[in-house]
Formats: sequence, C-alpha cells, structure tokens
Amino acid sequence: MFPADTLVRCTAGLLLCLPLLAMALDSDREQPIHLESDKASIDELQGVNIFTGNVHLRQGTMNLRGELMTVYLADGSIERAEIDGSPATFVQRPEGKDQDMHASALRMEYYAADERIVLLGQARVWDEEGNDFRSDRIVYHVGKNTVNAGGSTETGGRVHITLPPKPAPQAPAGQDRP
Repeated sequence: MFPADTLVRCTAGLLLCLPLLAMALDSDREQPIHLESDKASIDELQGVNIFTGNVHLRQGTMNLRGELMTVYLADGSIERAEIDGSPATFVQRPEGKDQDMHASALRMEYYAADERIVLLGQARVWDEEGNDFRSDRIVYHVGKNTVNAGGSTETGGRVHITLPPKPAPQAPAGQDRP
C-alpha cells in the first residue's frame, strides 16, 4: 500500500502526464493542425477519415505519431479518434511546465462526448522528471479528472508506477548544515 503523500504525488504526477487535451498549452489550441501520412481516405458522407502509413499530427507543442489514424465525425465535429502504432506515441508540453509529457500505447482512443482517453496495450505515460506509469490499459476521464488503470488477470496486466525521490530541501543561504 502506498503512503498517503506518495499516492497524492503519484496521482498528481499521473494527471500531469496524461496530456491529450486537458493540460496542454493554451496556445496549442490556437495553432494550425498539420497532418501527414502516406495515404488518406476522406469519406465526408460517412464522416470517416482514415490516414495510413507514418501518420504524424502536429499542433503547437503536440506531436502524435502512429501507423493508422481513424477519425469519426458527426455534424462536423470529432466524435471519436483512434490511432494505432507499434507503438503510437504522443508528446506535448503541459501548461506551466518546462518539460514535455509523453504517452505511448499500441492503440490510443479519444471519445469526445465524455472526454475520455483510452491507452491500450503496453500503455505508458511518463515525464522527463522520472514519473512513470505503465499498464495494459489506462483510461483517463478529462472532465471528471479520474484515472483507471490495469489489465485483465489473464494477461498479467498489473499497474506499475515509478516516482522519483523528492529533492532534499535547501538550507537558506548563510546557515550551516549540521
């Protein structure tokens, strides 16, 4: 069992690590979206856009990469987006931070209606300070600010969390240390 302060640090660290929309730089939303892929199939009638081969989506500090991205639209808005890779990767600079947050999984899914992000298969979320969260499945509800993780017992899907030690407090200038 985690001590209370470790659990709070872990939860806070994890929420900072889960980047896809909630904690991105405000200026990212104002930037143009650049999307590259080897192939694109746009079906306006069905509202399905499929991008295959070396897919790379950029918007501001956000970078999303994978092999296959499918975007489902309803009434001109994104309903759901899925990206598959080996793994699919996501990098973005959170608001108020100097370092990027990272996520990877074999499959990433975003559900707009309930602001839910699902990382599936070798899911990992980490930052450059050493916080690391791994599981077969990580589900983040942006609006509710909740995280659920873990896979089935059949696949041995345990949750693994790594937290770096807190830095030692600095003594004020002019005071000797014992």
